[in-house]
Amino acid sequence: MTSIGSILAPKRLPWIASSRLPWIRWAHAQASKPPSPPTPPKPPQKPVEVSLHGLTWHDPYSWMSDLRDKVAMRHMDVCMEQEEKYTEAVMSDSSKLQRKLQTEMAGRMVADLSTPPVRWGPWLYYRRVEEGKQYPVLCRRLASLNEEFISNTDPAAGFDFIAGKKIEKKLLDYNQEAERFGGYAYEELSEISPDHKFIAYTMYDKDKDYFTLSVRDLNTGSLCSRPRADRVANLAWAMGGEALLYTVTNDFKRPYRIFCSILGSGKDDILVMEDSDETVYLNIRNTKDYRFVTVNVFSSTFSKVFLLNVAAPLAGMIQVWECEPHAHCIIEHHQGYLYLFTDAARDGQLDDSHYLLRCPVEASSSRTWEDVFLEESNMCIEDVDLCNTHMVLLLREGRKLKLCSIALPLPHQVKAPHHIDALHPCYLPLPEHVCQISPGTNYDFYSSTMRFVVSSPVMPDAVVDYNLADGNWRIVQQQNVLLERTKTLYGKSSSSDIPVKKIAFSVIDSNTKVNTANGMWNDLSEYYACEYYDVSSEDVAIPLTVVQSRKKKIERETPGLLHGHGAYGELLDKRWRAELKSLLDRGWVVAFADVRGGGGGGRRWHHEGQCTKKQNGIHDYIACAKFLIDKELVHHNKLAAWGYSAGALLVAAAINICPDLFRAAILKVPFLDTCNTLIYPVLPLDPADYEEFGYPEKFEDFEAIRRYSPYDNIKKGVPYPAVLVSSSFNTRFGVWEAAKWVARVRELTIYDPARPVLLNLTTDIVEENRYMQSKEIALEMAFLIKMMHS
Repeated sequence: MTSIGSILAPKRLPWIASSRLPWIRWAHAQASKPPSPPTPPKPPQKPVEVSLHGLTWHDPYSWMSDLRDKVAMRHMDVCMEQEEKYTEAVMSDSSKLQRKLQTEMAGRMVADLSTPPVRWGPWLYYRRVEEGKQYPVLCRRLASLNEEFISNTDPAAGFDFIAGKKIEKKLLDYNQEAERFGGYAYEELSEISPDHKFIAYTMYDKDKDYFTLSVRDLNTGSLCSRPRADRVANLAWAMGGEALLYTVTNDFKRPYRIFCSILGSGKDDILVMEDSDETVYLNIRNTKDYRFVTVNVFSSTFSKVFLLNVAAPLAGMIQVWECEPHAHCIIEHHQGYLYLFTDAARDGQLDDSHYLLRCPVEASSSRTWEDVFLEESNMCIEDVDLCNTHMVLLLREGRKLKLCSIALPLPHQVKAPHHIDALHPCYLPLPEHVCQISPGTNYDFYSSTMRFVVSSPVMPDAVVDYNLADGNWRIVQQQNVLLERTKTLYGKSSSSDIPVKKIAFSVIDSNTKVNTANGMWNDLSEYYACEYYDVSSEDVAIPLTVVQSRKKKIERETPGLLHGHGAYGELLDKRWRAELKSLLDRGWVVAFADVRGGGGGGRRWHHEGQCTKKQNGIHDYIACAKFLIDKELVHHNKLAAWGYSAGALLVAAAINICPDLFRAAILKVPFLDTCNTLIYPVLPLDPADYEEFGYPEKFEDFEAIRRYSPYDNIKKGVPYPAVLVSSSFNTRFGVWEAAKWVARVRELTIYDPARPVLLNLTTDIVEENRYMQSKEIALEMAFLIKMMHS
């Protein structure tokens, strides 16, 4: 039967159909042929000759860092646009994966509607986010009013419907501050006066590239006419809140002046101290009881501490301490005694860890300090905090961290220095895999409750309030990862759902294993394994922490991600992070290498990986990477590297030495052009930067820098791993560091489209915008996953 379609359709002659057949086959072949990979950008080369210590070399991409050349900066804008398009093209086939990852990230980046309240005197201070607003609002309320309230949704916006009155006062709306500073609100310092009448804070002025000081009256909400200063680096209150001390930086961002402003006087701010020596940096801070201001003076030849009485800030200051340069020196005051926490050398010998000294205030000018504790062979003090009734010590015994309190004042019948155990310390139970304990704000010197943030590779950060008087403690806030929401253990919003548990305080010795009840800590050890290894690197044992899913192991094909930092003596960030769950749940191994140059291993550990010994940390990182592969923890062709800032230098230097060791790498805001930057810094560098990486003027340092500088040691004619470099225009190490390295890697190495080198320019507001933050992280995670499967 003839269909209507066949009647209406035109007749096709056989010769026409056969004549089109070759064309159809060609079109089909073209359609099935995979598209050619995108071509990476090729920025122009304009070699500039550089000479030092009789050595001359050429920098073909020096123009990228010439901020004064408007033509060069226009070229840079074009290059960044090309890089953005290239990254989008390379990653276009992973768009579905990126959206999935972003959804996962966003679900875990739960908006904290309100921070846990900080009690100071009669007030509770907290920040909360209002619906539809980008930036938070700083608020306070009397602790005596409606104690259960803290959420901004119950009751709404701090209104007590039962009492029929508002119990909350907005102190500072950062959305309004953004309007003052061109749509961008970034606060560096914020200090409330001890009489709770004023708040002094500094906001970043993006157009002028410095921080501006403002003081706001907390009763009226209005800005004070004075002080209003630019380039402010530190703040300290005096005269009970009637005067404000602040430091000002010069054009090279060196704090060199200290001013005192008497609020409400109408008089000009008074210069308290000035140092014109370009090697000297000034720093001020209040002691916790607001009795003194300490003035730290750092230089390349010494470290000094001066004491200033807050009751008479213009009456001069006395020197109470002096030691070698770049030593850590923090002074607190307690009932007539000064306590000094420092890692300064003893009798000219470098001390490997911090120790605590004290002396009576009246004897401080003679600088007769005595040790508080005897040295313990297997234990070191990581940090100290004081309140009126107790001293809290953060201790490290091997890899294990401990937190204990000791009653103050110290007993006079026990002769100093003391064994810690002789002072009857009380230990706070902690989860098994604690990697970091950070003190909270703890403003209230006269409160017996202290706050800490407890971190672990297999546990979201827990905010803990620790009552030193009765030994009770509670988790104030901790995210519940498994339920993809935040478990908030305070206020009415949670009291009906999740009871706040308290554990009776107990004294435990160093060998006691604390058996915490299930559910007390939101620990994920049941789902994710955390293991520790000692990796041999040049006969030195390097701590390696390995985390993986207990349920989603991929036998023989396991991909892995190795984190590293190794600079400034800083602790490697091993905390649980939202993006790691997306990798762990896909069968990845996530590892952390505590290489020399970083923290956690004492001061000598830092010194063994800085300046002329920077190569030690690089070799340690390579040793840890090889260990993961040799022990078959990670597949030999599926290891990725991750580094941030100076950690990106570590990773890039390791890639230069062993480019075939890694399949992919993530370099975030990297420091890569080390040699040229240290010789001709585009942005001001601190003395700590030169102490860390070396002084090019010294020939020995210069030789070491040239050996490890990532930009100067790229291997020619060999394939490199796939690399995603993320940077921004608003970073300490300029975006040109990333752009120059990317361009040179493409120029010198073998191009492989399956292993692209990408430059991703991140937005400046990523820290404040959860959507943008999750988008950037999703791109990085998708890049790693894509490279492992390509």
